[in-house]
This record gives sequence, structure tokens and C-alpha cells, in this order.
Amino acid sequence: MVLWHRTGVTAQRGVEQSSRGNLVNMKLIILIALCVVAASAKPATYTDKWDNINVDEILESQRLLKAYVDCLLDKGRCTPDGKALKETLPDALENECSKCTEKQKTGSDKVIRYLVNKRPDLWKELSGKYDPNNIYQQRYKDKIDAVKEN
Repeated sequence: MVLWHRTGVTAQRGVEQSSRGNLVNMKLIILIALCVVAASAKPATYTDKWDNINVDEILESQRLLKAYVDCLLDKGRCTPDGKALKETLPDALENECSKCTEKQKTGSDKVIRYLVNKRPDLWKELSGKYDPNNIYQQRYKDKIDAVKEN
């Protein structure tokens, strides 16, 4: 009788340990799944916090334009919106502005058109910093050529 009791206790412990092991495995699987979901849950677009900035006003003001360019070139202080632009610009270039809002795409097209046609000196400086190997110049060649005024 004692032998049977010990065997039953051992079997019961084995079932309890197996259940605990399954519970730990299930928790681990859920944790891994949550981490994968969290890592892949990137925002669809950049923040629209700066979408209402008047791009025309910046382009028409040499003082404002110089401040933004100096920020981007690490030659001057950055405003909060200049800092945000500086942080997102490399990703936007790399990913063809795929996370840009429509206003950001329109604004960037306007800025590119202005710099290419009216301020090629600034365009060259910015290209030198953000595209030293002409990767993006080649990738966006058709777009750049399309905005050039002859």
C-alpha cells in the first residue's frame, strides 16, 4: 500500500510539473509574440505636428531658410521643428518618404524645387551632407530633373 501511495504521489508531482512547464512555455510564447508585434508596430507616418508650418514663408525669408539649412548642416542651433526635420530626413530619403504625410510630401517637393532652381549652392551643401555618395541623387534623378527650370 505504501508503495502504491508513493507511486501515485510521484505521478501526481509529474503531472503538476508538466502543467507548470506547459504554463511557463505558454507564457514565454505569448511574451515572444507580444515582443514581435511591438517591434513591428512602427508608426504609419511621421508625426503631423509640423504639417502646418508655412514652407513658403521659410523659403521667402533668407534668415529663416539659413537657420534651417545651418541646423541641417550642424552649423547652427535647431528649432524644435528643425530638429525633427534633421532626425527624420535620413529615414525619409532612405525610404522614399514612405512615412511622410501628404502635406510633408507636398512641402518637400516645394523645397526641392526651390533649392534646385533658386539656391543650388544650398542644394549642393545639403546633398554633400545627406548624400555624399550620390545614392539619392541617382535614385531621385527623374524627380529632380522634372523640377529643374531650363
